[in-house]
Amino acid sequence: MPFDLPPVTRNLLIANVAVFLLQQVMGDTLLVHFALWPWGADQVAQAADGSIVSIGFRVWQVVTYAFMHGGWTHLLFNMFALYMFGGQIERLFGPRNFILYYFVCLVVAALAQLAVVQWFTGGFYPTLGASGAIFGLLLAFGMMYPHEKVMLMFLPIPMPAWLFVTGYALVELVMGVTGTQAGVAHFAHLGGMLGGLILIQYWRGKLPIKPQRRLLR
Repeated sequence: MPFDLPPVTRNLLIANVAVFLLQQVMGDTLLVHFALWPWGADQVAQAADGSIVSIGFRVWQVVTYAFMHGGWTHLLFNMFALYMFGGQIERLFGPRNFILYYFVCLVVAALAQLAVVQWFTGGFYPTLGASGAIFGLLLAFGMMYPHEKVMLMFLPIPMPAWLFVTGYALVELVMGVTGTQAGVAHFAHLGGMLGGLILIQYWRGKLPIKPQRRLLR
């Protein structure tokens, strides 16, 4: 378990906790403006103070949503995963590439969620949480350290990281397709993994567009 967290991971933890505490103070104000809302026409709603507000997609929401959380459990699970995996990936990638990786994952997760809501599920509800970026970190860990042993908290059976990550992705896909566990953005999680996979493969020189130099083995 890491105790000496590198700077980007530590600052991401602080930022997520700080924004969540601000949510508790400001009520729905942050949710209205900075959660990820479906694209399309705005909807009108009545705020807690009785005022009328216009709610809808804004471009900055593809980033800001990932620093907000729906409750203490949501926050703690995501921050525990960031704490466990973020430092190791940051040391491997370096601070600059790590923060790029983290934000690519959360943005692709947001785009995946917007697409699924727009063309498949419908509805008008906010998405929030760092889970898309966290799933990107899990993907990176599974690819970079495939034979490291990991285990679920509720299933204490050690398994190689590649199997853990592959199994988790399949579970997310099945739950997303079947609509299991409503209220969880399964396709945002998968979108975060997809964003991470594309960036890692680019850094490895595996895509048609090549980097100036290979950054990963």
